[in-house]
Amino acid sequence: MNGIPKDPASTDRERAKAQRREDLLTEATRLFAIHGYAGVSLEDLGAACGISGPAVYRHFSGKSAVLIALLVGMSQDLLDGGQKVAGAGGTAAETVKRLIAFHTDFALARPDIIQVQDRNLETLPAAELQLVRKLQRSYIALWTEQLHLIHPQETNAVIRFRAHAAFGLLNSTAHSAHSPRTSKAGLRKLLNQMAASALFTPVG
Repeated sequence: MNGIPKDPASTDRERAKAQRREDLLTEATRLFAIHGYAGVSLEDLGAACGISGPAVYRHFSGKSAVLIALLVGMSQDLLDGGQKVAGAGGTAAETVKRLIAFHTDFALARPDIIQVQDRNLETLPAAELQLVRKLQRSYIALWTEQLHLIHPQETNAVIRFRAHAAFGLLNSTAHSAHSPRTSKAGLRKLLNQMAASALFTPVG
């Protein structure tokens, strides 16, 4: 009923459950990136969070549900962030530069999830794979819409190729960002400049 305050104990339990779910997703991302999706059991995942394997079922129906949550969540996070960037206004060039910076920061902060997607996207059930593809298309459209304004003479195919080439460059950090020899600050600047060159340089 409206106006009746929630039981504080119930609120604490809900908060703890939500935090446990986030912890499981964080550990799943790390373990899947290191050992591969097939190499991690629910027992491994539970142990990483200090709970038993069966206790994981309180949060996910199975290991596939964990992967679904990770990859759908990743695509949704990219789309939400990209929409916020694109909605900030400015010229097309300014928007693309902000999109580059956003995606670079995402790739450097979350290299594990990029590796998990690279290796396991096609293992998603058909419905969830279709959802991820839809979210990805919407994210790409944010970039191509601005790129068409910068390169109005180019075809849709060339514009999409530019965008995908930039994604490939930025996402490649997933394979090098863990190295202790890699400077994140230096890599961020380099990636931003290289992606900008790929996206802004006229072809002719």
